[in-house]
Amino acid sequence: MDTGNYEQTLVLIKPDALKNSLTGYVITQLSEFHTGLRFAGAKIVNVSRMLAEEHYSEHRGKAFFASLIEFIMGYIHNPDEPWKRKIIALVYQGEDAVQKIRDIAGPTNPNVARDQRPGCIRALGAIVPVKDPEGNVVGDRMDNLIHASATKGEAEREINLWFKPNDIPPLMRIYPTEVSNGHYYFKDNRLYTSYEPGSICLLAPGDVVWKSDLEALQLLYKGSPSPCTLEAVAAKYLINNSAE
Repeated sequence: MDTGNYEQTLVLIKPDALKNSLTGYVITQLSEFHTGLRFAGAKIVNVSRMLAEEHYSEHRGKAFFASLIEFIMGYIHNPDEPWKRKIIALVYQGEDAVQKIRDIAGPTNPNVARDQRPGCIRALGAIVPVKDPEGNVVGDRMDNLIHASATKGEAEREINLWFKPNDIPPLMRIYPTEVSNGHYYFKDNRLYTSYEPGSICLLAPGDVVWKSDLEALQLLYKGSPSPCTLEAVAAKYLINNSAE
């Protein structure tokens, strides 16, 4: 299907926005009235470490990686209330969806957002001092309320990381899908095609799957190089799975 400028993009309403009861405000700002875009998918996610690390995989190894993971998993804003550790993941679709959402989100840094784009979503964010156990300020943290895909390519990678095809209505899917003709199980970061005690079934025959995921699983099972990790495929199928 030739979609032209028709795109999808991922938005994550982060723990800082949820803690400050800004969900309604964010969704209103991103509504069809303001953007011309429509919902294609939505879910409430308890973010696992696997999902967080795959989402921010380009930052792996950097000094701030660990704090970034703790942030998106909700530990920083809800250290003593684990049931509040969640984000809201949304897929928006329409013409030029990626840029429209980024325009309304505003600059990544909340201080810059207030200066350059007053009224944008991130203008309500904050730069928070980070302190060590002795109370000394050792850095800053950006509480910028939402994540928005940066490019069309990033949007596809991120949507396919956070959403299964069946999370999105069939007529709203713009990325290729296939039907699995085999079983794939996951246990201890290993892939199996038959059940192992304690393993979790990622796919069964007849399940609709992203074409890129199925191709990756087939390569990984053969031990061949794959364009993505097993964890990047498995993470979405383990969302909100208490056994994960």
